[in-house]
Amino acid sequence: MNKKCCTTENMDDDHFHDECGVFGIFGHPDASAFTALGLHALQHRGQEAAGVVSYDGKHFHSHRAMGPVGDNFNSEDVISRLVGPMAIGHVRYSTSGQTVLRNVQPMFADLVFGGFAIAHNGNLTNARALRRNLVEEGCIFQSTSDSETFLHLVATSDFRKVMDRLIDALKQVDGAYSLLALTREKLIGARDPLGVRPLVLGRSGDAWVLASETCALDIIGAEFVRDVEPGEIVVISEKHGLQSFKPFPQVPPRFCIFEHIYFARPDSVMGGLNVYDVRKKIGQELARESHVDVDMIVPVPDSGVPAAIGYSEQSGVPFELGIIRNHYVGRTFIEPSDTIRHLGVRLKHNANAAHIKGKRILLVDDSIVRGTTSMKIVEMVRNAGAAEVHMRISSPPTTHPCFYGIDTPNKEKLMAHRFTVEQMAKEIGVDSLAFISQDGLYRAVGETGRNGECPQYCDACFTGEYPIALVDNDGSSAPEQLSLLSEG
Repeated sequence: MNKKCCTTENMDDDHFHDECGVFGIFGHPDASAFTALGLHALQHRGQEAAGVVSYDGKHFHSHRAMGPVGDNFNSEDVISRLVGPMAIGHVRYSTSGQTVLRNVQPMFADLVFGGFAIAHNGNLTNARALRRNLVEEGCIFQSTSDSETFLHLVATSDFRKVMDRLIDALKQVDGAYSLLALTREKLIGARDPLGVRPLVLGRSGDAWVLASETCALDIIGAEFVRDVEPGEIVVISEKHGLQSFKPFPQVPPRFCIFEHIYFARPDSVMGGLNVYDVRKKIGQELARESHVDVDMIVPVPDSGVPAAIGYSEQSGVPFELGIIRNHYVGRTFIEPSDTIRHLGVRLKHNANAAHIKGKRILLVDDSIVRGTTSMKIVEMVRNAGAAEVHMRISSPPTTHPCFYGIDTPNKEKLMAHRFTVEQMAKEIGVDSLAFISQDGLYRAVGETGRNGECPQYCDACFTGEYPIALVDNDGSSAPEQLSLLSEG
């Protein structure tokens, strides 16, 4: 009999996943140790693989491995081999199932000007077209990641200087990215012209730090300086210190609004906004828009907690931990039968029956993707004796896949694409279901509402309005269905 294996990733299949987190530091004697700590803080952005590349003034050093940071950078032996005052690191979540060592970042190559390491978060929407052209020119790809496309574009550029080569490469790509590069003399950070993916600049004594989120600065005691601006390239070197270049025409930014809803850690600051505060305000807007008479507000842990607190504060209905999450689930659990497999959700969540029985419950969660986990959660709460079960979602209905660095299913697998809200409520098994409105979401991030002609954020997963051309596809299929390149 063939046994089926359920991983924690399978059990999280009804949530979006960010693909990567990046961290870099220049001018610190413990650069690699600090990078490993920074990657620990960014572990929520990717748990499948981690890597660090350092430079000691003569040689580059690298350690890349499958699995979480703590499993691979937990010994003095590993860190002691990553010597040097400058380093970059990466945590990865793959979108296509190609979880193999050759795809783990940072990627490194010896180019004509010397060693060059690169790590990036995001997706290139023209990666397949670029790869085809590069292969025809004789380039040999060693991975299935679009991150390697950057390496080949830099390597084949006609320009002489490293920065000119990198700018030349960036001008050829379409997509969303936050990128770190390490040369013999420089630490480089770059954001795409729309600033879809996050990147922040910090300072730790005399050392400069670049990271996906401010929580990675906090863990090493670094001071937040500012966000790297959309379309900006920052270059840090011993000779020139910090330099800023803006080689792209300025356009209205479109930061990913889902960072505020789910991806970023609640203690991070994104675009000047504390993520925890934003999520509480989302809950408050939800309560204003769609409150129903209930006895208890219950978050679906952990992502629903801040919004549920805001909902409770606005509505006056008590907040309770009616569902308890197990944070110590192993990576692999063998499920030999359909009966056992059906109980998989209990590995991570269990109803607090003593507080639920006989009560009218309102569940708060961040999103509904396929709907499978929501169904199991609702069933579990009903089986615990809830008199009524209502659900409120702190994002608008997810009707379209993301092509800019978030793992999303095909459009046909998105529940909100296939059903109306009323139909979704029936499928999930709740007495009522409501999502925050687009304007309500924008109010929560400090706007008066969504600017229909020129939205202030990238919200294509709710609207289908993609701000960056989808060169490799027509928008009907998720990235992983079209190529194995979308693994940044």
